[in-house]
Amino acid sequence: MSLAAPMTTRALVEELLRRIGEGDPERIAELYAERSDWKLDWPEGEHGRAATPWIRHRSTRADVVDHFRELARHHVPEEAATEVERVLVDGDDAVVLGEIRQTARSTGRAYRARFALHLTIEGGLVTRHHVYEDSLAVAQAFSPAQPQP
Repeated sequence: MSLAAPMTTRALVEELLRRIGEGDPERIAELYAERSDWKLDWPEGEHGRAATPWIRHRSTRADVVDHFRELARHHVPEEAATEVERVLVDGDDAVVLGEIRQTARSTGRAYRARFALHLTIEGGLVTRHHVYEDSLAVAQAFSPAQPQP
C-alpha cells in the first residue's frame, strides 16, 4: 500500500478552511498533529475568560475537537460567517486574513472581528495554530448588558 503524498501547505490550509466551514470538529481535528502549538491572543487580564471558555491555549488533537465544540455551543451557528480575504504562504507557514461574524448565544449580540491565523504545516498536518483577533469585539458581545447612564 502506498501512502499519498502530503498536501502542499496551501492545499492543506484550503482543506482546513473548508472543513471549518462545514463545522464538523472531528473532521477538522484530523488535519492536526497529535501535539500542536495552539494559542489565541486574548488579554485575559482585561476580558477574563468566564464567558469565552473556548479561548485558551491547546496542545492536542482532542483539544482541537473540544475547541470547535465549545465554539459552536457559545454561538448561533445560523448567524455565523467567515470571510477569508487572503491566504499567504511561505514554505511550511501560512497566514489567513479575514473577518468572522458571529452571534453570542448567551446575549444574542452579533459581532464582527478581524483576524489573522498563523498556521504551520509539517508532515502534512497542522503543528501551529496561532490566532490574533479583535478580542474587544468578542468580549463586548459576551459581556452582560451595561447599565445606561
